[in-house]
Amino acid sequence: MSMRLRMKIYGRVQGVFFRSSAREKMQELGLKGWVRNCDDGCVETEVEGDEIAVNNYRTWCAKGPKLAEVERVEEI
Repeated sequence: MSMRLRMKIYGRVQGVFFRSSAREKMQELGLKGWVRNCDDGCVETEVEGDEIAVNNYRTWCAKGPKLAEVERVEEI
């Protein structure tokens, strides 16, 4: 079953390779989507694909790459 998910990730998420790591994770999970920095310092992302893969991506975004410090994730 396919699903779509859009999120904003807050914390120390810019300047820590979050976007490039998120794109790699999307490819690894076979998802289509995008990720971008926002002016308020958060990262916004949207993915679409298999429900299990999308849920795995959601879990990954809650931690992010090694240098990130995710404070919260909002689904929008």
